[in-house]
Amino acid sequence: METPDYEFPPISGRWLKKAKRRYNSIFMGGERDRIPVDPMMLAHSTVCCGYSIRDFYEKPKLAVNCLALAQETYDLLPVTKYYFAHPWLPELGIRLKPMDYMAPVADNVVVSSPEDVDLLHIPDSDELMKGYTYTRLTGAMDYTKERFPDMFVPMAYVPEPVGSGAALCGLEQFFMWTETEMDLCKKLVDAYIETATMGAESIARRYGMALLNTGAVLENSDTMSPEKIKEISPPALNKLVKGCLTKGAGPQIFYHFCGNHKDDYHLFPGRIVFTPFTIMQIGYWERESFPAKVLKETFGKISANMPSVDTKLFVLPDQKKVYDVACRQVI
Repeated sequence: METPDYEFPPISGRWLKKAKRRYNSIFMGGERDRIPVDPMMLAHSTVCCGYSIRDFYEKPKLAVNCLALAQETYDLLPVTKYYFAHPWLPELGIRLKPMDYMAPVADNVVVSSPEDVDLLHIPDSDELMKGYTYTRLTGAMDYTKERFPDMFVPMAYVPEPVGSGAALCGLEQFFMWTETEMDLCKKLVDAYIETATMGAESIARRYGMALLNTGAVLENSDTMSPEKIKEISPPALNKLVKGCLTKGAGPQIFYHFCGNHKDDYHLFPGRIVFTPFTIMQIGYWERESFPAKVLKETFGKISANMPSVDTKLFVLPDQKKVYDVACRQVI
């Protein structure tokens, strides 16, 4: 069992105050020393503190300490958000296999034939609150609230409904069904949406308002046609987010669109819900970072926008290239 007795230096109150002012300026305006940077940091936090990638996923309390320290060390965000791969899928029967050098991976499928789709067991609220995801998320958030109260932000983590639904049958089968049995794909996605919405409701009941983190990753311009994406992705995202908001989560929404969305980004305005506290992030335009100009032109009036830097630059020894690209994106 993990022990919370880790020795880490305290977070600087002076830094935290400055970082909060900078972060709040995204939504409320006002002066700031620079544009906030959110690296969506996961296991790098444990690695840069001398631990392993696997430690991040297996020791949430350690990860919380590493995340807080990394935010201050890199002068990033005044919040500590612990999240992980495949939330709410173990509750639907997916087994997660631990890995040494990456996030845990799905080790099985629960749907092998069309007949299996209607046999999926959707957990009730009591089952959900005893499951892998809820206990892991709330354990990390309770610890954050106690250890770093000024960096605590409740989060209802409900990532990509389409990709999560696809995991139930396996990606190859899912892509095949998008061409031949789209209704089956929608049923799988709906099973995930129902489960994740219950999860968000449980988080909101425990903590009050909670940041919604979701998006579109599997379905992108490299994997599906714009027509298929339009049919399945915006309706799924809209249903998930509206359901979570209705159950008390939100109002802050973070939309994470990883991958190449050159041919489908325009399908989402007017088809998914935005609140005054929405952040929109899109990864790539083909093989280049998604242009900040296009992001602003498309979403600038309905959300705060988060331009991207190509992830592969972060493994290079010369970090100046990262800052140069970021500068070109936002100035």
